[in-house]
Amino acid sequence: MSASAPAPSSSEIREIVGAHLHLEGALLPILHALQDAYGCIPSAAAPVIVEALNISKAELHGVITFYHDFREHPAGRHVLRICRAEACQAVGATALAEATLKKLGLDWHGTTANGAVTIEPVYCLGLCACGPAAMLDDRVVGRVDEARMSALLAEAGA
Repeated sequence: MSASAPAPSSSEIREIVGAHLHLEGALLPILHALQDAYGCIPSAAAPVIVEALNISKAELHGVITFYHDFREHPAGRHVLRICRAEACQAVGATALAEATLKKLGLDWHGTTANGAVTIEPVYCLGLCACGPAAMLDDRVVGRVDEARMSALLAEAGA
């Protein structure tokens, strides 16, 4: 679902929610299914989910905000995550992140004007010996310096 795409209908949301109600602990599968379908958790889904699972809006909000991969708005065509963990910070990840955000004119979770890249912080990609680390979509990249970051951004169309 892009920013200009029409919002999903209540019946579309109910269909997705209903397909997962038989599962034990259905909330996370429902949220993943909605995000897979629309690129985010549409705000119109909240009343449907709380009614179907008999949970409060606060419980739903708590789960959505606890897991950083759930979004309220669709991401760009590519998601670039920069590791913010201590090992990467020790080898320059903070400066790399600041330079990248400045270059793109974005803040964390922002998307480039052309919709190509959304940039997000991540707390450890498991490449502590090869920091600074970043992940473009599903590909993890180690020893990222400004040149490598520029190549990643160019590859993503930023």
